[in-house]
Amino acid sequence: MIIERELYTKIKPVINSPEVIIITGMRRVGKTILLRYIMEKIVSKNKIFLDLENPTNRKYFEENNYDKIANDLKILGLDLREKGYVFLDEIQFVKNIPSVVKYLYDHYKIKFFLSGSSSFYLKNLFSESLAGRKYIFELFPLSFYEFMLLKNSKINISALRNDKISEATFEQVERYYDEYVSFGGFPGVVQKENIQEKKATLEDIFSSYFQLEVVQLGDFKKINVVRDLMLLLMERVGSKLDVQKLSRELGVSRETINNYIAFLESTYFIKLIRPFSRNRDSEIRSAQKFYLCDSGIVNQFAKVSEGALFENVIFSTLRNKGEVNYYQKKSGVEIDFVLDKKIAYEVKLRAYEQDIKKLKSLSEDLKLKKYKIISRKYSELPHVEYGFSI
Repeated sequence: MIIERELYTKIKPVINSPEVIIITGMRRVGKTILLRYIMEKIVSKNKIFLDLENPTNRKYFEENNYDKIANDLKILGLDLREKGYVFLDEIQFVKNIPSVVKYLYDHYKIKFFLSGSSSFYLKNLFSESLAGRKYIFELFPLSFYEFMLLKNSKINISALRNDKISEATFEQVERYYDEYVSFGGFPGVVQKENIQEKKATLEDIFSSYFQLEVVQLGDFKKINVVRDLMLLLMERVGSKLDVQKLSRELGVSRETINNYIAFLESTYFIKLIRPFSRNRDSEIRSAQKFYLCDSGIVNQFAKVSEGALFENVIFSTLRNKGEVNYYQKKSGVEIDFVLDKKIAYEVKLRAYEQDIKKLKSLSEDLKLKKYKIISRKYSELPHVEYGFSI
């Protein structure tokens, strides 16, 4: 089953613009399907799709004479006399692709749609060659809304974002949300029917990421240390990043840890979030917190609390909506998430009135416009939302 991803609404306005469109994200989040979905939406027969993971297709772009590449595209069916659309999937397999795309963009009427699994590769190589001539979009695992679409659920999930939810509605949605929290939002996992298949698919996704991103793309000398670091991070999801402690535990330098962390973030395995601060003297400003790409990966490979797993899911939800920070004073008083410097979110397994009062006070001190408790369990208290209604 193919669904329309929410990211498509952001891509749609620039589909007919001349700029190159690049879709990046972790492996197996659905980039290829999204590219094909966009291709089907374009009302033109002058379009081709090439998967560069296929060595035969890669060979077309290894030619030093770029006009010959254009001629190969012509042989493949692209009419170079009129506007054409070229879709290239898995572009990280062709090292000179930025210069090829730039040349063909400048000399032919070609609109490029590209996808790749590493922002580390894409952002660095395309930053100068296509400056001002590209749009980069990041695709993440399925949101709960997309999860429900793929499940072909009869529940009107859009209404949950606007209406006050009754306990009966909550109970109807909860069984779906339990699955989403436990197994995450990778499309291949969501489409599996039983727990054993879901777990096997998560194992395969992790193995694929490790072999193709860490081993091949990263080319690190101490592969076992990177693996151990990944496992440690999964066990401590939602914590502050303590590079010095990780350095001691893994027996490598802080510089090495920082390099590994940068790579894991740039390939979408983790995400660091910075503190939100109104007063530089009273808040902890330097420490960053980290979250994993998907709750299913965390749940499969680490033993974490229900609260930590739920918090990771809420982070994944909020990151699709804007800039995410956290807030903490030196006294230890904190807010789990601050969205776009406007809305405070505190994540709780169950909401209590004192939680709301505390969050209200903190939010007013910080001059935040709104505040919400995100509860895992049903509540009739005001200012309470749920992960599936954000």
